Amino acid sequence: MTPSNTGTGAVLEAMILPALTRGGYATEKQQKIGKRCGGGVHKVDAIATRDGERVLVSLKWQQTGGTAEQKVPFEVMCLADAVTGGHGNRAFLVLGGDGWKLRDYFTSGKLAEHLIHADLVKVVTLEAFIRIANNGKL
Repeated sequence: MTPSNTGTGAVLEAMILPALTRGGYATEKQQKIGKRCGGGVHKVDAIATRDGERVLVSLKWQQTGGTAEQKVPFEVMCLADAVTGGHGNRAFLVLGGDGWKLRDYFTSGKLAEHLIHADLVKVVTLEAFIRIANNGKL
């Protein structure tokens, strides 16, 4: 069995952190923020802070078809739980790579029809997040 390529996470971080800095946010990367739904440590890829607000950022990369898509609803649930638990004011789930079959569905906001508190988490493409972060509009 071939090990997972976890290096893509570091590349994705390297792409978003400068945009957050340019947008006027202080950043912390790879932060433990409590427990995931059902147990286990919940770590986010970044926390962006500005004007007393904390924005949680989770990154998912899908280079080819695979299981990352199945993890998106659970990640939205866990991020929403972290926000309602006071770990952040809101959250972003950033989808990078061109291997997403369901990217349009996830970024449409339609998960909110199925998951409570999903409106606390904005699911966006990498390009959209860079634009939002650069402009200081998280």
